[in-house]
Amino acid sequence: MNRRAVLVVSWAWVGLPFAYGVYELVQKVAQLFTG
Repeated sequence: MNRRAVLVVSWAWVGLPFAYGVYELVQKVAQLFTG
């Protein structure tokens, strides 16, 4: 694996769960305000 592939995989490894967490947070906040 070259350096760029390692970089892409490591960013995905961190970024995807983070993005999912942000998405869940937005859903919960939206529920809070809409009732």
